Amino acid sequence: MADRIRIGVLGASGYTGADLVRLALRHPNIEIAVLTANSHAGKPMKAVFRHFSHVELPDLVKVEDANWGSVDAVFCGLPHGTTQAITKEIFESYPAIKIIDMSADFRLRDPAAYKEWYGLDHAATEIQPEAVYGLTERYRHQIAASRLIACPGCYPTAVLLSLLPLTTHALIDPNDIVIDAKSGVSGAGRGLKENTLFCEAGEGLSPYSVGSHRHMAEIEQEIGLSVGQSGLRVNFTPHLIPMSRGELCTSYVRLAPGHTAQDLRHALVETYKDEPFVTIADQGVLPQTQMVRGSNYVVVNVVPDRIPGRAIVISTLDNLVKGSAGQAIQNFNVAYDIEETTGIEQLPLFP
Repeated sequence: MADRIRIGVLGASGYTGADLVRLALRHPNIEIAVLTANSHAGKPMKAVFRHFSHVELPDLVKVEDANWGSVDAVFCGLPHGTTQAITKEIFESYPAIKIIDMSADFRLRDPAAYKEWYGLDHAATEIQPEAVYGLTERYRHQIAASRLIACPGCYPTAVLLSLLPLTTHALIDPNDIVIDAKSGVSGAGRGLKENTLFCEAGEGLSPYSVGSHRHMAEIEQEIGLSVGQSGLRVNFTPHLIPMSRGELCTSYVRLAPGHTAQDLRHALVETYKDEPFVTIADQGVLPQTQMVRGSNYVVVNVVPDRIPGRAIVISTLDNLVKGSAGQAIQNFNVAYDIEETTGIEQLPLFP
């Protein structure tokens, strides 16, 4: 492995792309060679994000002007529907490049499901089978051998890390899961939208995409795979919280016969005892977004429900780090046989 791996970032002017750049700048094995942002092409990165005023970075360029021959890996932070064709083009000319995709374009294993949820025909069905779902703690070995890594969405990351060990070990009923999810406004992206204006989102709590949020498809896909059941359904409702970053998911589950909430907690402790970024909180300690802000950590815990036979599983992460850019760096490290925690060791920022 070379000491420095040259990377490009597609969509560097979005929140996800910017956090990827922030983390990559302090990664000892990364050299940032290409940054794209069509609407800001020609500008220096510090003109788009003032917190980069202290560092030297390549100027932003249009996607079509990017020199992919100068990079070893590409991080994609573009909206869904735009990454597939670009990925296909890059692989046709530079098949050795690794692509770590932070968009939704390769997360769903079935192209028909992609069309159902995103309303678009899949533009790269021939390479979709190569894509590995980039939930690092679940698919680490596959990620290490892949050139196309589809990083999960932020909500699926928080939910799946907390529930997959429980469904895999048949500790809960996979057909009776209710997820109440809340995310900071950065999860909606940097584009101008009325519902994310300060006066619209501030001092309030708003549900959105009720019964139809696209991240539901990933959650159902992966939980279904864990129990060998196609067509599995979960109840998932997301909410917008008036804060910049952070995410908290509360999952209400039915215990499998003969099991207790303590059994769930024990399974999580055993599953993640050697994982650097998943923390099972001490008994009785409830996960809070303040525990993870600005970091690649996930905090999980289980509480017994007062309703017999049920339990409550709570998980929290930073939607821009472990929920996106941090997990992408973690997958990059796995793909290049670099120590997995490299560049993402930051402790949470508080207050």
